[in-house]
Amino acid sequence: MNETVQSIINDLRLENVNTAQLEKIGNVDHRYIKDLRLNIKAVLKDKNLSKKELYLVALSIASNERNQSLIDGFEKLAKEEDATDAEIAEVHACTSLMNANNIIYRFRHYMPENEFYSSSPLGLRMNIMMNPILGKELFELISFAVSAVNNCEMCIKSHEQSVKQQGASEAKVYDAVRLAAIVKSLSVLI
Repeated sequence: MNETVQSIINDLRLENVNTAQLEKIGNVDHRYIKDLRLNIKAVLKDKNLSKKELYLVALSIASNERNQSLIDGFEKLAKEEDATDAEIAEVHACTSLMNANNIIYRFRHYMPENEFYSSSPLGLRMNIMMNPILGKELFELISFAVSAVNNCEMCIKSHEQSVKQQGASEAKVYDAVRLAAIVKSLSVLI
């Protein structure tokens, strides 16, 4: 196995992972595989998020992409930073809820001229948002990151505003979206 690919696998605590795509790139000594490794290392060293926050945000993107290898790896890393089973479960629940919301709000965004769609209540239960185990700031940060990956403009704007109201800096928000982008790019290859 290519040394750079092995480094990615080891750093992210990945087991039983399909590395065929990574190895195809690595075996031809393509410079992207080195860039990817450096990008992963860079976003996982960001100073505006704690290690636990980094791994939980990364977990949300792995969950969003339904990438079991990355889910398992980021769950392990989060637990090493004292994430509880309840917090990890809430990351998955938040990701699921954001997928529902992202579809509905993206639909409304694409159909702004339809008053019925715009004014109808969602009719969805979202109690998890009221008093999250993760705390409101981290819950909103995860909601923002998932919404960015799912390309829901209304949700991105709403959660970016909300997470900043909870005390997060713009640097923290930006680091979260950078992390989401890199985890998404990795999930394409694993």
